[in-house]
Formats: sequence, C-alpha cells, structure tokens
Amino acid sequence: MQRHTFAALTLALALAATAASPALLAAQDVPGSGIVPAAIGNSEERPIAFARSVPADAALAVVMTDAGLPEGVDGLPVDAQARIAAAEFAGKAGELLDLPSAAGSPRIVLFGAAGEDGQPIDWRVVGGRIAQELAEEDAPIAVVGLPGSDAMAMAGLGATLGQYRFDRYKSDRSAKPSQPITFVGAQGAEAAASWTRRQSALADGVRFARDLVNEPASVIYPESFVARTQALFAGVPNVSISVLDQADMRRMNMGAIAGVGQGSRRPPRLMMIAYRGASGAPIALAGKGITFDTGGISIKPSSGMGAMKRDMSGAAAVTGAIYSLAKSGAPVHAVAVAALAENMPGDNAQRPGDVVRTMSGKTIEIVSTDAEGRLVLSDAIEYVVREADPYALVDIATLTGSVGRALGPEYAGVFARDKAFAEAAIAAGERVDEPVWQLPLHETYRKAVRDSEIADVVNGGVSPGASSGAHFIEYFVPEDLPWIHIDMASVDDASTSSPLVPAGSSGYGVMLLDELARSWRPR
Repeated sequence: MQRHTFAALTLALALAATAASPALLAAQDVPGSGIVPAAIGNSEERPIAFARSVPADAALAVVMTDAGLPEGVDGLPVDAQARIAAAEFAGKAGELLDLPSAAGSPRIVLFGAAGEDGQPIDWRVVGGRIAQELAEEDAPIAVVGLPGSDAMAMAGLGATLGQYRFDRYKSDRSAKPSQPITFVGAQGAEAAASWTRRQSALADGVRFARDLVNEPASVIYPESFVARTQALFAGVPNVSISVLDQADMRRMNMGAIAGVGQGSRRPPRLMMIAYRGASGAPIALAGKGITFDTGGISIKPSSGMGAMKRDMSGAAAVTGAIYSLAKSGAPVHAVAVAALAENMPGDNAQRPGDVVRTMSGKTIEIVSTDAEGRLVLSDAIEYVVREADPYALVDIATLTGSVGRALGPEYAGVFARDKAFAEAAIAAGERVDEPVWQLPLHETYRKAVRDSEIADVVNGGVSPGASSGAHFIEYFVPEDLPWIHIDMASVDDASTSSPLVPAGSSGYGVMLLDELARSWRPR
C-alpha cells in the first residue's frame, strides 16, 4: 500500500471513530463494556392482557372461524355486532376485512381463522397477524372470538412474538402505539393463568435469543453473552450458572474451544446453566456460540460475512430454552451449555494442520479453521457429560451450509443414533412449528471423519458436510447416551417477515428444545 493511501485511510478511520456513538466505541474498544444498557433497548411494545369484557374505546379485532358472531363476549357494542353481521364475512384463514367506521365508533377488523380440511388452527399465527396488522392503531386493541383459554393464551404468545422488533440502534425511530392488546372471553381469568404459567416465559426466552443474535458482534462476544445471561437469570429460582474462562480451559486441557478462541483478543467462555425443577438426571442442551466467525486463517469471502454475527444462534437457543423452563417452573431437570468463542485470524490463531486435544484426551487434526463450531462443541459436550451425567443430550448449531442446500429454509436437519429420540424431536418440532427433517448418519461418513494420519479425527474436508459434521460431534458423545444433533444453519434467520417472525433472527430452537425437554424421556 502506498504511504499517502495509508495516511488517507488512517484519517478516514479517525474521523469515523469520532462520529461514532460513545456506547458503540466502548463496545468495540474495551472488552466487557459492550452490554447495552436498558435505556438503549428496543422500542416499547404493546403489553398482553386478558379480560372477560371489552375495554372502553378499544379497536376490535374479531376472530372469525365461520360466518357467525363470536359468543360470550361481554361489552361488545350492539352497533358493532350489527356491523359484523352485515359484513357476511366467510372467515377463511388468512382473510381480513376492515369494516367502515362510523364517526366516533371504534375500528373493527375481521380476521379469518377458519381451518381448511379439518386442519387445526394455529392460534399463535392469528395473534401474530393481529399484532402486526394493527401495529399503527393508536388505541387499545381488544381481540374477541377466540374459543377458550388455550386459544387466548396461545394467541397472546403469537402477538408477543409477532410484534417483536430490534430497533435499538435506529436514531430516528418513531414511537409506536403501546396501548395493550387484550384478549377477551368468558375464560379470561383462565387464559391469564395459562399465559403467566407457560407462554409468557416461552415468549421471553425466544425474544432473548433473538436479541442476542440480532446484536452486532462488537456488543455480543463471549464475555458479554455471559453477562447478559447472568442478568437475565437473576432471581430465577432453582438455577445455577458456572463459567469457565480461558485459563480454566487450558488447565482442563480443553484445547479445542481454547484453540478456536486464541486468535481473538476477546477470549472464549464455556457457560453451563443448570435448572433443577425435578429430581434425577438432567437432559443436556449444548449450543454452538461463535459470536463472530471470520473463518479464522481459512478466512471466508467478504460477501455475507456480516451475517456471521449469527453463528452463536445455537447457544442463544439453549439459553432461551432453559430460561423458559426455569421461569415457568417446568417439572424437569435440565442443563444448558453454551460454547462461546470468536473465530478471528489473529497472529495467535490456530492454523490448518495443527492438532488440538480435547479435555478427554482425544485429538483433532485441523483441516479448516472455518470448521470451528464442531470444535467448540467437542469440549462442551465432554464437559457437560462429565459434570452433569445427563440421561440424553441435544446439541444445536449453525454448523454447515450444506444443510441449507439439502433442506432449504423450511427445516433444520436432525441426526440421531436413537430412532425414538429422533421421532420425539420431529414430533416436538411439528407441535411448535419449528420443523426438523432427519438426515443420515452412515458408516462411510463416520470412517472418513476418523481418517487422519496424525490424529483421531479430522474437522473438515469430508462430504457430505452436514452428515460428516454430525459424525464428528458423535465421536465425542458416549455410545450409550441418547443423542441428537440439530443443524439449524438454514433456519436461524428470516429474510422476510411472517406473523410470528419479523425479519431478522428467528429465535429458532427455543420452542423446540423447551417442548422436547418437557415431553421426552427414554423408555
């Protein structure tokens, strides 16, 4: 580079730095200072409420499953009933009708929810649609026509997920209406109890995961991920959190996770969260937490690299899931381990050709430093198995691009040695609409992963990528332990908005892992 070009670049960088926010500069320059204060949080949203009667002056969102009027709604104005009846709205799923409003009368919007061919109605989607369609309505919103407390509580979950936004870095954000969304029905009290007992904690877990993933990597790195989590769990009963730093990892011979993080000035962390809501052995949830992935020495192309702040989505998912379990007081025993590192090409970074040793003594030949997620998971899995002695293990990771080429953006890939465990994961995914599709483990791929001339296994260079990645992780899981691997690399982010997932991080995996931990035990 020419001397004058370098000087001009230096001046431009200095000018950019002086124009930057002090909070962002702190996040970039001082390890540990990147935690965004609550005052710089996302915009206020509509709170969720439940009642037996329609609040005064509320805009009406009327859920229609047929051409009839909702029954058992106290406080529904007579003129509103007449206007709804006159509309002759068929109420098919996805349809919407905004009724003409008389002067001084509340707005009335009819939302179709009638299922087709006997298919069950996803009340979460109904709630999400209502929250998004009426986001600009400057009035309280009353939702009527939902059939019972379960439907009301699930619609509340959908509304909470659907109105999520991540706008804390927008300097020109305008305040949006923040009056409540009230779900109205004869079972309002029962719906409120269900919401408090289960759905509100689940919504908080998903939204926390989304926040972590949407944050820039200058704000969320291993140390600040831990600090955010510790703040989240403060005061939640029956929870303990332990954290290993880089010195701990070296002392415990965790060469895999330490090796990935050694090229960054932000050192790795291994965080384990234990929630004891029942006696007996726990289910273990292990998440890949690469807070930024350049590829290391095997550096990625620049195109799309900004999205690599999302490479910690697996760690965010296990953290959000165990928060949901603990906050709701679920009758389960669970542990979550987040393997956190930043993969940078620094002068101390590990190299292709290196050999690292995990805490159990197993060795790995580094073929590509861009196959780092399986490295951090190897030590995390051995650690949680030794410390917690779980009855089953689920690991979840944005592990390979090949899973997206195989399944597209509709499914995560699931790999399992245990047929019943795989079937349980598929069923749980169907129930919460976080679907997984089983992909193969095969002896040919297993042998290829173990075909190193100088170490026990190789960390890359074996096709197909998704299956070989699963076999690599399998090598560090005891043979008698029920285990599944979820490769979520194709579903961790939504490019377009949907009723439950505004564009950005989907928070995928929180609901799936929450449901799986509650519903499955090996026979």
